[in-house]
Parts: sequence; C-alpha cells; structure tokens
Amino acid sequence: MFASRGAADGRINDFGWIMKEVQIYTDGACRGNPGRGGWGAILVYGKFEREMSGGEPETTNNRMELTAAIRALAALRERCRVTLYSDSRYLVDAVNERWVYAWRAKGWRNSGGEVKNIDLWEELLALLSEQEVTFVWVKGHDGHDYNERCDALATSFADSFLKKP
Repeated sequence: MFASRGAADGRINDFGWIMKEVQIYTDGACRGNPGRGGWGAILVYGKFEREMSGGEPETTNNRMELTAAIRALAALRERCRVTLYSDSRYLVDAVNERWVYAWRAKGWRNSGGEVKNIDLWEELLALLSEQEVTFVWVKGHDGHDYNERCDALATSFADSFLKKP
C-alpha cells in the first residue's frame, strides 16, 4: 500500500511505503559449550506467527544466539520495521552499544584480540542494513511466553543430536 509522507503513524519508509511491523523473538541453546546446539525464533506479524528452529551438532551458545537472529531476519521477504527480542546480552549489547561496528572498523579486533564469530557478525550486519531493527533485551527464563517458546524450540533441536540407540 502506498501512502504519502508524514503519516501520523510513523510507519513510512524513505520511499513513501508503509512498512510492516514485525516482532521477532529469538533464543539459542547449547548442551555443553561447545556442544550440541539449537536455536529458535518466532516471527509475529499481526495475528500471524511463524516458528523456526535449527541447530548444529558442535557449536557454542553465542553462535546459536546469533544464528537465531540471522535466520529470523533472513526469513523476511521485504523491508520491515522489526523489534527483535533476545535474552542474549552478547547479541543485544553488541548491536545497541555499537560494539560490533567498532569491531568491524578495527578489522574484527577488540581489546581481547580477534573477535569470535566474525562470519556470523558479518552476516547479521548485512541483514541489519536491509531492515529497520531495534534490539530489546529480555530476561531469560523469567516467564516471558515467547522467550520460553523460543527456548523450547532451541533446546529441543539441540537434544535432537543425541545419539539414538
């Protein structure tokens, strides 16, 4: 739908199009660190919800947290205004405090040496350039329905790597 600039709802992008507002909830899990990992994401647009999950047999919790956000953002088919909720301070603070941009500017180095998970940070930054994303930290395991559902998706996928007899 096309709309003129200056609409009162503030959902107009630079091209004059009304942008969809999407909420994304994410979580990563790891059984051992490193160990079996899973990620879960829920995309919410109006009354519609889409659950996603995946994982890796040998990974870290931080990689799963980043992957959840990446896979959820990659699932969007058009430019949207996104609020992404995560219980990962690693993810939320790195973006909100702009650390990730400083790391990239310094050749992926921080005060501790080389930044970990450069491949995922690069992928996330590319996706962030395609969307309008606000990151919000939520306390994990504190009764937040969507966060609990994402945790269940992530841990279920991590557990799926258990060897079956």
